[in-house]
Amino acid sequence: MKLYQYIVGGARAVVAEERGERFVLAGAATTLELLTRAGASAETLVNVARRAKKRPLPAEGVEGPLIPVEPPEVWGFGVTYETSATERGEDAGRTSGLAAREAGDIYARAHIGPRPETFFKATAARCVGPGEDIGIRGDSKLTAAEPELAYVVGVGNAVVAYTLGNDVSAWDLERENPLYLPQSKIYTACCALGPCLITADAIDPANVELAMTIKRGGEVVFEGRANTSQLRYPIAYFHEFLTRYNPLPPASAVLTGTGVMTPAGFALQEGDEVTIEAEPFGRLVNRARRL
Repeated sequence: MKLYQYIVGGARAVVAEERGERFVLAGAATTLELLTRAGASAETLVNVARRAKKRPLPAEGVEGPLIPVEPPEVWGFGVTYETSATERGEDAGRTSGLAAREAGDIYARAHIGPRPETFFKATAARCVGPGEDIGIRGDSKLTAAEPELAYVVGVGNAVVAYTLGNDVSAWDLERENPLYLPQSKIYTACCALGPCLITADAIDPANVELAMTIKRGGEVVFEGRANTSQLRYPIAYFHEFLTRYNPLPPASAVLTGTGVMTPAGFALQEGDEVTIEAEPFGRLVNRARRL
C-alpha cells in the first residue's frame, strides 16, 4: 500500500493507494497519526490503514503530494556502497590537508568495518517534500544530491514503511575535514522525502533500482543509477546498530546511503532540477536553491 499526504478540501489528509485506486482515510490527518495508532494497537501499518473508513479522492480541491511524513528525526548511514567509499576517499585525498592514503583510508575502513557510519541528518523543519526547493549551503562550493532509499520507523523502532530520499550534502566541507560532517549534512532544506510511503509488506528493500537525473536549463547534465542489492550489509543490519541504546521517535526516517555519485567537482547550481525515481515509489522532484 502507498500512503500520501495531501491537502484535500483545504485540510491535510492521508491518501491511500492500493490496486490502482486512491482513497482519503478518515480519522487521520497525518501519517504520524496512523503510525501512532498502529503502535498503540500492536497492528501493522497496512492493516490500520485498511480498517480506516475511506472516501474517494475528489477530482478537485486537491493539493500535493506533500512530504509523506514529518519526521521528528532523520538519521543516515554513510559509505554503505563501495562506489561511495571509493569515490569519497579519492576526493578527500585530493581536497583535504590529509595525505591521500590517510584520507581514503577513513572511508574504506568505514565501508568494510563491522560497525556502520551513522549520523544525525535533520529534523522535520529541515526537510522538504515533492516540488519544494532543496538547499545549497551559502558557504559551500560543492553541494551534491544523493539519491537514497529511506525507511520510516514506528513504535518500538520497528521498520514500517519506505520512501525515497535526497541526502543533500556539502561535499567540500566534509572532505576538507571529516569532523565537518555535521555542517556538511545538517542545514535548511538538506533533506527531501517522497513522494509516498510504501508499507513494509509491499516492498523488497534489497532490490530497489534508484535513478537520479539532474537537469540544468532544461538539459540533462547528469544521469546515474544504483540498486540497493549493492549495499554492503542488509538494511536490518544497519538498523540494529542505529537503534542500539538509541530509541527513535515514531515517524523518524533513516537514509540508507547512496550508490550514485556525481563526478568530482560537479556541484548543484541554483535552479537545477533533481529527479529521483524508483518503482513502485514514483518520482521525487526538487529544484536547488542557494541559501
